[in-house]
Amino acid sequence: MPLFRTLLCATILAGTLGVASAQTTTSQTAPAAAFTDVQRQAIEGIIKDYLVKNPDVLQEAIAEGERRQQETQKLAQSAALKEAREALINSPHGVVAGNPNGDVTMVEFFDYNCGYCRKALSDIQALIKGDPKLRVVLKDFPVLGAESLEASKIALAAKQQLKGDKVFEFHTKLLESKGRVNGERALAVGKEMGLDVSRLLKDAQGPEVKAALSENVGLGDKLGLSGTPAFIIGDEVIPGAVGVEPIRKTISDVRQCGHANC
Repeated sequence: MPLFRTLLCATILAGTLGVASAQTTTSQTAPAAAFTDVQRQAIEGIIKDYLVKNPDVLQEAIAEGERRQQETQKLAQSAALKEAREALINSPHGVVAGNPNGDVTMVEFFDYNCGYCRKALSDIQALIKGDPKLRVVLKDFPVLGAESLEASKIALAAKQQLKGDKVFEFHTKLLESKGRVNGERALAVGKEMGLDVSRLLKDAQGPEVKAALSENVGLGDKLGLSGTPAFIIGDEVIPGAVGVEPIRKTISDVRQCGHANC
């Protein structure tokens, strides 16, 4: 990389000096003119030739760009987490599972048609079962189309008729459904659990459900979430179905020192 920068600077300097020399008869203080087409082609040719002969330089540049992008995203997420902490943890719109008074809260953004969310369900169940002090907040984030949105509306409406562990039971049944999950499937689960289907349909279009979805989408955008599942534990955003152990480790870190990666 140093050689490339030296070569590039030397080329630019040479071109600039050439232009400057041509201008000295006009003015000692006038700014250098833009590169001529011939000069520009020469510079581009040198750069191209160098990159072809040294492809590792380009790979290093790409890797560095990705590192900086990840670092920028991490800083933005940290700021967003601080700003949105209360809405993430204590919003009345969230579905709470596990210990409602737990000492550590794990938030999951999910979509009912996300295969990885279905895979992660067993991880969440295992974490709840193995950690009696864990509090889990589930947030509908229907990013996979109209069917997901329909399902989330009915699921959030069902929350108005269900209490305690029954809310998580509804969530589990719907997420474990075979094939595409839509409003019709969500209504079938509601009927199976003895809910008032007419009320479900009405509440699904009501202000509480709209407020919940609007809040969740806003939080997801603020955190820069690009897919599901996404877990938030303390100051850490964990994208994807990463398995039980990485999540358990983060929970342990937050419990031990107040943040991830002690």
